[in-house]
Amino acid sequence: MLMKENLVSLKMVVNGKPVEVKVDPTWTLLYVLREELKLTGTKKGCEKGDCGACTVLLQGKAVNSCLILALQAEGKEIETIESLGTADSLHPLQKSFIANGAVQCGFCTPGMLLSAAALLKKKPNPTEKEIREAISGNLCRCTGYAKIVKAIQNVSAFKE
Repeated sequence: MLMKENLVSLKMVVNGKPVEVKVDPTWTLLYVLREELKLTGTKKGCEKGDCGACTVLLQGKAVNSCLILALQAEGKEIETIESLGTADSLHPLQKSFIANGAVQCGFCTPGMLLSAAALLKKKPNPTEKEIREAISGNLCRCTGYAKIVKAIQNVSAFKE
């Protein structure tokens, strides 16, 4: 457990809502999101930036939250998987992942979805190569990536 000494104020916008939280300067963004803000959709994986399970969007860019000190997010916008859709209103990417069987154990899914969302915001019709590059920092041990790539390619079929 991390120490709660020498706490300083951190202000950021998380999933569209202004947040102020007291943090230790050594805490990572991953720790603050999961432990202080209780946004547990962001997964704790390797904690070395290798697996992508902790991927969030920082100012719209996919980043490994385990490698970002929380204070680096001061005044910035953070999006976690909790912002992507709801059980009643899934995001088109979530619908496509389900329809294409791109979800197996689910551990990599939040990070994979956020990496894909960042790509699609930047480039709505990416090539397979661009998709594979965008998700290259997200490890999946279940699917072999083919279904994930197909789900991202097919996401436009679910747009209203």
